[in-house]
Amino acid sequence: MSPGAKAIASAAVAGLAAVLAVVFVDTAGGYEDRNVLPFPTVGVLMAGGEHWCTASVVDSPRGNVVATAAHCVAPAGEDGQPGEVAHDGLAIGELAFAPAFSGEGSGKQPLGVWKVRSVQVDERWTKWGEDTADFAFLSVEPDGDGRSLQEVVGHDEAAKPVWTSGYDREVTVVGYPESQHNPENKPVACTTQSRHDEDDPAMLYINCSGFWTGTSGSPWIADRGGPGHPGQLIGVLSGGDTDVDSTAALFDGRAKALYERAANG
Repeated sequence: MSPGAKAIASAAVAGLAAVLAVVFVDTAGGYEDRNVLPFPTVGVLMAGGEHWCTASVVDSPRGNVVATAAHCVAPAGEDGQPGEVAHDGLAIGELAFAPAFSGEGSGKQPLGVWKVRSVQVDERWTKWGEDTADFAFLSVEPDGDGRSLQEVVGHDEAAKPVWTSGYDREVTVVGYPESQHNPENKPVACTTQSRHDEDDPAMLYINCSGFWTGTSGSPWIADRGGPGHPGQLIGVLSGGDTDVDSTAALFDGRAKALYERAANG
């Protein structure tokens, strides 16, 4: 795993066993108007109810799939053996997803908090800790009324995953930095050109400021347009040595298999 992995160390506590309930804001329709939210499909991945990483909704048949970084949901393996703790030495804890998260302090969840049902991670990560497999796909539970996550955030808002993208793309990357650098819990976004990472040419690289700890798992979306044109999801933020330098593992055929398992789950 990259030494610059951008998950949050303080969110997960060793031995954490808190169970997260699915909670929704009290409005007439159960949720705030997604049309006024800047990035309704992107939000915080919570561990034990605290901001841990960033994640995003992926277009899927059942509308139940979220993408994030593997190091956000599973320890890195080494020499063919599974790891025991996350990169920061702590347990990861119970996972949930809060799209369009915002607000000071504990924040607001305008589109609810969605309990993670299953986690799909490549064994290249769980046994060997390979950076090029630092991606994961999660399936989430429906809400109390049986609606899917994608139905709530908008069917035409979720990016479609692509498994054969090139490296040189115009990408929009959206993430949630830790509260120390982001007290209002608002997403940071950058549209720029991606390319091969000079230190590891198998990885994607961008140069954009503001991607502090907490942005691990941020979606890298190519060809993003306006409403109804969500673009193509080609990878998720994996690491970076500074808030300016960020890397991602490009989705491949193994990523597709994980996505399909999550979509069917």
